[in-house]
Amino acid sequence: MSQQMLTTTLAPAPIENFVNGAHVTTADWDSTGLLNTDKFIPVQSPYSGETISYCPISKKVDVDLAVAAAQEAFQSWGNKTMKDRAQIMIRFHQLVIKHRDELADLIVLEHGKTKTEALAEIDKGNETVEYAISLPQLTQGKIADVSRGITCQDAKRPLGVVVSIVPFNFPFMVPMWTLPLVIGLGNTLVLKPSEKVPLTMNRVAALIREAGFPAGVVNIVHGAADTAGLLTAHPDVKAVTFVGTSHVAELIHKKGRASNKRVLALGGAKNHLVAYPDCKLEMTAQDVVNSFTGCTGQRCMAASVLLTIGPQPQLIQEIVARAKVLGFSQEAGAGKMGPVIDAASVKRINAYVTESEWQGAEILLDGRSAVAPPGAEGGFWCGPSIVLHKKKGDKMLREEVFGPALSILEVATKEEAIAFENANPYGNAACIYTNDPWTADWFTKNFSAGMLGVNIGVPVPREPFSFGGINRSRFGDSDITGEGAINFFTWTKKVTTKWAVPVEANWMS
Repeated sequence: MSQQMLTTTLAPAPIENFVNGAHVTTADWDSTGLLNTDKFIPVQSPYSGETISYCPISKKVDVDLAVAAAQEAFQSWGNKTMKDRAQIMIRFHQLVIKHRDELADLIVLEHGKTKTEALAEIDKGNETVEYAISLPQLTQGKIADVSRGITCQDAKRPLGVVVSIVPFNFPFMVPMWTLPLVIGLGNTLVLKPSEKVPLTMNRVAALIREAGFPAGVVNIVHGAADTAGLLTAHPDVKAVTFVGTSHVAELIHKKGRASNKRVLALGGAKNHLVAYPDCKLEMTAQDVVNSFTGCTGQRCMAASVLLTIGPQPQLIQEIVARAKVLGFSQEAGAGKMGPVIDAASVKRINAYVTESEWQGAEILLDGRSAVAPPGAEGGFWCGPSIVLHKKKGDKMLREEVFGPALSILEVATKEEAIAFENANPYGNAACIYTNDPWTADWFTKNFSAGMLGVNIGVPVPREPFSFGGINRSRFGDSDITGEGAINFFTWTKKVTTKWAVPVEANWMS
């Protein structure tokens, strides 16, 4: 479905929270006051800039209602067998497949992704659902004879009510990092989507109900920063997950830990790619372009800095040539870029390029003068920019840009490359391009990042491997998927048992 059709078929009406198995209005709901910024936030189409919906701002009474519904549902849901919960998860998985195209269209509409990127997001999110279906096999406890007549055994038990606060850049996939594992392990969930992209998960709520999850197991509360703060501080919440900027991640982590909650808050990134002189030119060039322009660079695994060891003019020329031919379109297919999320993002991304130019960097490809597609002049368009830096201290080399902008810096040695990568405060991802396994091994041992690629510029682990960075890219002690998530969303009950030795008896006793 085209963006034009999506925009005209969906009237700009407000959405509702999803609490206790039903869509409900907020307590101070006023459908005649949609322009009241204390009650609603306009949801804009990045493609056209048009308002496509209104996101309600949930207050304390709305948060209390959702948490109470989750707390009540936990009493029975947490006592179901893992197999019983997995049976419902199987139905949900199939519903996501059935409605894959519809969900992708919503992502295209509210986020701006191309249809190909949106479909890939649905599929990747559903992989975590598949992993959650395997929880009965993945969470089997241990039992052993530890002494004569004594056994020890353990079992995973759910925590209770869990809150997940998710960002705009993946309206379906990031919620699926937590939702299937949280509820599959027996917890109940209150999810707060980004106020910029609330439509996708609002539709998923109906699929959750159709799959057969009991009322209150999954609740969705809309709002902005104040709503997130209320959820984090709620006394009946046992654990909080967050994905967003490092500044907010640290605040959420401190606030949650102050009330003795489990908190896992994933922050920002500044991902470095290193091109060794022996790298395969065409493969490396295409992968670099895919990494920094895919999803318009609005992902925490996107390339941000390319370090070339020694001069590599041919590689740089090839990267520029491949990025230059990308066109603006949301239709399915390769070689296309969508818009960025909002006007503030366009301004911020372009400002980094402009400041680099003032500091003496060479602009190899300038995306600041991007021309919107016909009929989309009101949208938020930002073309790919490639900047060749001369100074290591340039701001664009050090800070998270979160857009289709690539910084290139030449270094003399692999040691200089590692020193530069290690000096950045983040630690989400890094990649080495080389044809030599010994070089690859050296870099993977010395990078200061949690997720590493060898000739892969977006090294996202696939299940059962877990997702998570280090340093200021993560506040908490666990990854958000995989085995680490299983441990984060449960506590382990240990039982040690001793029975009296039975008195032996026979017919002569």
